[in-house]
Amino acid sequence: MKMNISELDKYCFYWIVQFSRDNHLSPAAKRMSATGDGHYYAYLSVALLFLHPHGQSFFNLMLGSFTVEFPLYLLLKNGIRRHRPCYALAGFDSGFEPSDKFSLPSGHTAGAFVFASVVNVVFPSLAPIAFAWACFVGASRIALGVHYPLDILAGAGLGVGSVILVEQLML
Repeated sequence: MKMNISELDKYCFYWIVQFSRDNHLSPAAKRMSATGDGHYYAYLSVALLFLHPHGQSFFNLMLGSFTVEFPLYLLLKNGIRRHRPCYALAGFDSGFEPSDKFSLPSGHTAGAFVFASVVNVVFPSLAPIAFAWACFVGASRIALGVHYPLDILAGAGLGVGSVILVEQLML
């Protein structure tokens, strides 16, 4: 049997959600998802600005990258208007209330990958930890039933791409 991309996306979604539920990972997924909330990036960037010799570089790249990422995220999310799985799939109850009704791209994942990519540029030795964390943030959004896997891939691409663009412009 051949699956198209949409069917594969839904199949992977259901598999991840079921794995999460079978292993009682929903509380951990909620906590992991919360670490990707936007205000933490601002707190850490400002703290590094004042406390670390490379804080200015980190702050500038974060600010520039989010200045690119956020409008693109809003344009894509409101232009594509893909309904979240918790709203689109009949009989599916996520037990989690997202902030809006559209899913593509994942904003939490985009933000997490902006952060991880900036860490990669400014503090490269910490990049593996930052990217692993960003992947877990993305996976948590699927496990919570509010994003499909392709939403996560799109968010990751948006986050990384925003940093690459801003880094090139800052040279």
